[in-house]
Amino acid sequence: MEVSRRTVLAGAAVAPLAAGVPGPAEAVAAQGEGYLVGVGIADVTGPAAECGMMGYSMPQQQTAGIHLRTRARAYIVVDGAGTRICYVNADLGALFQSVHQGVMAKLAAAHGDLYTERNVLLNATHTHAGCGGSSWYVAYNLSILGFQRQTYDAQVDGIFEAIQRAHADLQPGEITLGRSELTDASVNRSRVAFELNPQPDKDHFPLSIDPAVTVLRFSRSGQDIGAICWFATHGTSMTNGNKLISGDNKGYAAYAWEHDHAGVRYLDGPPGFVACFPQTNSGDMSPNLNLKPGSGPTDDEFENTRIIGQRQFDAAKRAFDAAAEPIGGALGSRLSYVDMSGVTVDGKYTPDGRTHRTAPAAIGVSMLAGSTEDGPGLPLPEGVRNPFIEALGGADAPIPRALAGEQAPKLVAVPFGLMKPYPWAPEMLPLQIVRLGQLYLVGGPAEYTIVAGLRIRRTVAAELGVPLENVLMQGYANAYSQYVTTPEEYDSQQYEGASTLFGRYTLPAYQQEFAKLASAMRTGAAVPHGPAPRDLSGDQLNFQPGVVLDSAPPLKKFGDVLTEPKRAYRRGEQVVAEFVTGHPKNDLHRNGTFLEIQRLVGGAWTRHADDGDWATKYRWTRTFLAQSKATITWDIPDGTPFGSYRIVHSGDSKAPGGTITPFRGTSRAFVVS
Repeated sequence: MEVSRRTVLAGAAVAPLAAGVPGPAEAVAAQGEGYLVGVGIADVTGPAAECGMMGYSMPQQQTAGIHLRTRARAYIVVDGAGTRICYVNADLGALFQSVHQGVMAKLAAAHGDLYTERNVLLNATHTHAGCGGSSWYVAYNLSILGFQRQTYDAQVDGIFEAIQRAHADLQPGEITLGRSELTDASVNRSRVAFELNPQPDKDHFPLSIDPAVTVLRFSRSGQDIGAICWFATHGTSMTNGNKLISGDNKGYAAYAWEHDHAGVRYLDGPPGFVACFPQTNSGDMSPNLNLKPGSGPTDDEFENTRIIGQRQFDAAKRAFDAAAEPIGGALGSRLSYVDMSGVTVDGKYTPDGRTHRTAPAAIGVSMLAGSTEDGPGLPLPEGVRNPFIEALGGADAPIPRALAGEQAPKLVAVPFGLMKPYPWAPEMLPLQIVRLGQLYLVGGPAEYTIVAGLRIRRTVAAELGVPLENVLMQGYANAYSQYVTTPEEYDSQQYEGASTLFGRYTLPAYQQEFAKLASAMRTGAAVPHGPAPRDLSGDQLNFQPGVVLDSAPPLKKFGDVLTEPKRAYRRGEQVVAEFVTGHPKNDLHRNGTFLEIQRLVGGAWTRHADDGDWATKYRWTRTFLAQSKATITWDIPDGTPFGSYRIVHSGDSKAPGGTITPFRGTSRAFVVS
């Protein structure tokens, strides 16, 4: 049955490798031979104005400036036998399959089969304050008004550049493992569903959160060069009313650590230390400790972002400083594509011990309501169920009887998997396990609740014969297909259950398929590639208006100062300057900046801060038709050196003929005393 694209989503769309033969390093441990390690960082910031933001699926939430640039951070490890693993964490709402395919194509062109979809793991921090439109699927582009080429290119190019820099940085080094716990940076936003799980599962999380902090410490010749810190909490400290690009709490944590350690600015070149804060099983973990958007621990979303980020940094630093367990042994990886819409699941993995099947993708009515704790959508209650399947089978119902039954007790709102000409969300999904010595990363293309992640970890750990703590659930990896709950959680049809696309037995299907990968890794067997994902690059639409031209107000030119700073400020005060500007889409200034806070040092103006710094904000406002202004603020931090400063704005204007011309504007000097 064909299903038309229903208008119910128009106002609130969706919230959101080739397998190889094992290398010799998987048979012979590399311990004692050492590793080569390399780190790299690059900018993935998309259009800073009039681009839909990815995460909350609110069409009115379009970018209007930058608070904190978003980055991709790459880590490459090579063992003594030449086996390598490439790990990338990016400040994105999701790592879409389209971006994964784009990066893989660029890597193949540059390196042949050195970096493949089997030994490269790409994942997202899940910030809800980044640019959208990089997916090839309607579900994730609908509220963005279609595919946005600038966003896509910024993400693909930035991730590729980060990998290139890590590749060029490879040198002999060491990796050590550290652990700690963090209990005041997350709260379970779906407690009703969590409580339906069996008692042994709940006993594993007595606070109903996952407090585990796991850190890898990268060093060379006694000098620290990087860190990866896994912790589960959503990137939703910034609300759906925010329009400034930000890496959210994990972006702040990375920024704070890199600047605290290296003491240099990004535009000076790669920092001396690269820190990233990836997710694990954070599907039901919220940073909004008061269970209200933008609330907890304060009622200021910017301050919440900083505090939750700082707490992650502090916990990571404790684990980092105490890291004493050397990572040693073989590197390895397995990856296979699975059609998650049609998996027959053995009773070994299902709650009732019987065989079941997954179903074509569909979202439930409760999904349209959004997560009321992080970002509500349509005014609908969570927990909407369908206890009577026949209620959906009427002649006027748009949902086939069979699908309604397969997805029960979900009350199906939109059957993504049955949409034409192709599904609204991917179903040919990459499942991956990566081995770094004694640590195993289970790369899954979804948001897993803490108990869902626990069950997958238990399955993989048992198959590999390794301790549970050495298996991490790496969510948001290599593609995106919304949520995965336990079957028990699914029954409550909270937001997470309604967003579990492939039905009640989605998690058991993942357990079964990850067990196959783990078995292959343990025995050294190859795994089938599985069904190839679609390439939809030539079938994309964009309804977001572009930049026609820019114009300056009468008697003004681009770069002119509209509002000058005061003559003098004290630490803790805010400096404000406004400039005549052009549209940020004319040039994204990726790996650059729209602003500089310059300080007079030795008679020369030197850059002190830019739009990648926490203390600055760049806001873009359309003032009249093709006219716009840039408002730049600087909250002078404690410890800022006394002296003379000025603000410089860099922008670009588009002429009626399409010519784009860069410009700069400079404020008058002011004193910080």
